[in-house]
Amino acid sequence: MAGSDEGGQSGAAGVPMSPAQSRGARGLLEWSEADLAGKVGLDAQFVRDFEGGHRDPPSGQVEALRSALMAAGAIFTEGDAAGVRLDPQGGGGEGTRADALTTENDR
Repeated sequence: MAGSDEGGQSGAAGVPMSPAQSRGARGLLEWSEADLAGKVGLDAQFVRDFEGGHRDPPSGQVEALRSALMAAGAIFTEGDAAGVRLDPQGGGGEGTRADALTTENDR
């Protein structure tokens, strides 16, 4: 359910965060929709709509959500078993890669 904003998808290797991964990461971190939205300056309804599959947001906004979750310790896995887990070190994930920066996620 990735949107697009400047001709490309965001995330590691061009793979966007899925709504299920967002819900899972929030659950692991014990964050509400409002907690995640507040970290990136969005409305809780935006997170609710994205995670419910009711919205196709620009990839920069999804990347902002993903970056906030990663900074708190969420690690996203891809491939056949896409998912999310917590970093045992408790945070400081990879953040946004330089080749994935756009005007929307340049924060």
